[in-house]
Amino acid sequence: MLSEERDGKAWRIGTDAEVAWISNGTSVDRTITSAIPPVFEAYATIVLPYGGEGQDVHDRAVLSVLSEHSAGQPWWLGYLDTGADDIVFPRVRKLTLYSGWHYVLVEAGPEQAGTWRQTDVRSFWKGALPNLMFPADRSWLVSTLWDDDWTCIGGPAALVGGFLRHPDLEARQVALGQDATPPGHQAF
Repeated sequence: MLSEERDGKAWRIGTDAEVAWISNGTSVDRTITSAIPPVFEAYATIVLPYGGEGQDVHDRAVLSVLSEHSAGQPWWLGYLDTGADDIVFPRVRKLTLYSGWHYVLVEAGPEQAGTWRQTDVRSFWKGALPNLMFPADRSWLVSTLWDDDWTCIGGPAALVGGFLRHPDLEARQVALGQDATPPGHQAF
């Protein structure tokens, strides 16, 4: 088992095996399956706010909804290596996902998801949250791709409904095969 020390604890570092289901289930297109495999009951996108207090409110809301649907189990947290963002564990082996992008994958939980990225080096418009999150049982997946200003989500209908109803989030339901790009936004 590969692990890395932080906060006085050894954290398990993910391997290709933990993300094979994502690699094998995603495609390069503008549908939700560009980020989320077609294995879930429901899908949505959430528009990212542009920094500041709105970003902090957004991040807390996302973690709140996710925590309601994965109590008692660890989460896999993926940090995309953009060259500018804090990847939390810079010396560990990176995984390759999507269009050849490199991620650090660590098994942790919601508390670490909300606090590990340094506020002075986190992505200004993508906030402190990891770019990829899913619980050990793979019952949901949250992915913010490098060049998008929204987050893609797949999971149970109750989870997606929680995002759609949350007053601090700009979420919309997306169907498989539908362009996942939120209205007024541009996919690159």
